Amino acid sequence: MLLAVVAAGAAVAGTAATGVAAVPSTVSGDGGDRIGIVKGTGTAYAKAGPLNALWTTEADDIKQIVLSGRRIGVLRADGNAYVKDGGLDAQWKWQADHVKQIALSADRVGIVKGTGTAYVKVGPLSAPWKGEAINVKTLELYRNRIGIVKGNGVAYAKEGALDAPWQLQTGEAVDIDLSGNRIGVLKGDGNAYVKEGALDAGWRWQADHVLQLELSGSRIGVLKDDGVLHVKQGALSALWHQQSTHAIQFALSGTRVAYLEDTGVAFAKQGAVNNTQWTRESDHVTEIALS
Repeated sequence: MLLAVVAAGAAVAGTAATGVAAVPSTVSGDGGDRIGIVKGTGTAYAKAGPLNALWTTEADDIKQIVLSGRRIGVLRADGNAYVKDGGLDAQWKWQADHVKQIALSADRVGIVKGTGTAYVKVGPLSAPWKGEAINVKTLELYRNRIGIVKGNGVAYAKEGALDAPWQLQTGEAVDIDLSGNRIGVLKGDGNAYVKEGALDAGWRWQADHVLQLELSGSRIGVLKDDGVLHVKQGALSALWHQQSTHAIQFALSGTRVAYLEDTGVAFAKQGAVNNTQWTRESDHVTEIALS
């Protein structure tokens, strides 16, 4: 049974703003060595290992790719979601239809249906689904944490079992991000905030004019509305390091940063945040994700 408290709390907590453009959800990882891309043709590719590893073709007619550990998930243009577990050439396992978003983390798989209902499963890919919430706009997973933003802009998070209670995070949100004990939210007015610790910890403002916010470990990244990408590492008060001036989407994972340039070319690097040695990954790309 879906938690009624989610819908009830959302009704009084605020409304979503529409000033921030949509970017792909669940693109950042947890220190893995895999990279996934979707080309303009709809073909998805993945690679594992060094940044200059060869690409493996994964699937066609794809509109979203997500990576976590040895799992890869894809959402086809027809709304069918598939996940594989193992090598890049492992067999796909069908998960659900009528899906508008898929998310992965560790042994959890999450989906948001076209109706706005979010489901999560834990364990093998054949595990049963557990309904989590209704009227969901976006879903985020990180190990035993789950985050959602409702259609009215109210963000919630939970920690522990799939049936753990939801805790209200904030209103006027357009996206939520999870990594370790950090939670990030992007507000409809373009302001990004991050908290660290318990679910009820206080928020720390990070940046304004933000189109995309990503977390991975002790790193935080923001893509500004002028195309400038910044990343910081360490405390929430750490200084920003500029990465690119022509980015339209990016992802973080461990010491890796990847971004998609406005020309459709994807780049990635590994190491310190001020490292300037980028590897050109591919062209004609519409989405890039890291494991």
